[in-house]
Amino acid sequence: MIFGQDFSSSVINHKKVQRIMKELDLKCVKFVRKSRYKPYKGKVGKVANNRLNRRFNTPNTLQKLVTDVTEFKCTEDEKLYLSPIMDLYNGEIIGFSMSKRPTLDFVLESLYQVLPIIQNQATYRTTIHSDQGWHYQHNSWVKTLRQNKIFQSMSRKATCADNAAMENFFGILKQEMYYGEILFSYEELKKKIERYIDYYNNERIKQKLAGMSPVKYRTQASQLAT
Repeated sequence: MIFGQDFSSSVINHKKVQRIMKELDLKCVKFVRKSRYKPYKGKVGKVANNRLNRRFNTPNTLQKLVTDVTEFKCTEDEKLYLSPIMDLYNGEIIGFSMSKRPTLDFVLESLYQVLPIIQNQATYRTTIHSDQGWHYQHNSWVKTLRQNKIFQSMSRKATCADNAAMENFFGILKQEMYYGEILFSYEELKKKIERYIDYYNNERIKQKLAGMSPVKYRTQASQLAT
């Protein structure tokens, strides 16, 4: 399935696609426009232990969440910053915010989006994992988690693999709708990302979810449970 195109009328096994591409000597290659956000880490200390410890799987919704910030280049020398929060149960993006600047309020906005969901739907106590970016060390972030009885978890210094699930999402997002494309204005790119996340949650299938999208997987599991 390709973002922006409807292939719902036909189902093609991914192995068949790989076989045909190999026979035709085709490779999927897109120009990579490097744009990596490196937040100031502040002090490296015991703000939070690595509770997740690369255990990315969970059979329970809202039990393990991950978050991070990534950067996009726009026209007019502007940049767009994206702060999503993902549920590791099904890889669904349950909240996200965008901004021209990586401020504290911008990161808190995505957190505030998911708090009502956690409060109303979480069965087990939630853990939110992040890197050691200054946003996540800030008292406002730490205090908000504590007030809502959410465990905080942090990657070790300079260890991207500790937050591999979110890094993988960023890679997929940029590969499928950003790399190899012309630069867009901030507002245009913002709309493209909003559409992509809706597609990612509701339409883009995953093998590990039995060929379902994150939302369909969650919905079906909920129906079976009742």
